[in-house]
Amino acid sequence: MKLNPLSNQLFADLTKLGRHFHGGPSFFLLAPLSAFSLTLPFATLEKSELLAIVVGASFASGLNVYATLATLGILSHLNLFQLPPALHIVQSWTVIAVSLALFLLELFADKIPVFDLLWNALHTFIRIPIAALLSYGATQQLSPGMQLAAALLGGTIALASHGGKTAVRAAVTASPEPFSNIALSFGEDVTAISLTWLATQHPFIASVLVVIAVVFTVVMIRFVIRALSRLFQKARAEV
Repeated sequence: MKLNPLSNQLFADLTKLGRHFHGGPSFFLLAPLSAFSLTLPFATLEKSELLAIVVGASFASGLNVYATLATLGILSHLNLFQLPPALHIVQSWTVIAVSLALFLLELFADKIPVFDLLWNALHTFIRIPIAALLSYGATQQLSPGMQLAAALLGGTIALASHGGKTAVRAAVTASPEPFSNIALSFGEDVTAISLTWLATQHPFIASVLVVIAVVFTVVMIRFVIRALSRLFQKARAEV
């Protein structure tokens, strides 16, 4: 029977999947999933789509870089998103396992009042550089100048989300009860994972949400700085 090119490609993908599972029962369970989750090559994405993915993933990295890396790796393994060759290391089980372990560590460390401020301060030197590297690798098919611009954009967006997160935490830490801090932390974790998924599946929607979030973040940072300034001035006046 003569197959068209798309059918040939589908058959080849299913054959590879069958060999991976040694023709066992798992093949018949996973083959339909593979058929519906085949993704287009990363190189076929338009420049605007690449930048939209960079925007979404960078903002998520600024909130929780370990959740972002683990989500990207898992989505790639599920054939829901195809990483470019420069980022294939992200889909290795070693990187995924380390990212998940650090995510679990942050899950607890980020919810301890005062300690979370130190944790976030240290992660200024982790979240932002990794976001820039992810952005650089994601745009490998573009010119070197565009790659550098994408890395700068990714780092700047990660800095904005990270800075907003840190500023809000500084304001909330003054509250005597711990529940607001814990709720904020859980919200950030869920947002990082959800936004990473959204950036890979619906990049333009994710980028619009990020633009709104960045504007909101800038306003919040200004509000927090003014509030803390008034608090310090009041404390000095009382002394």
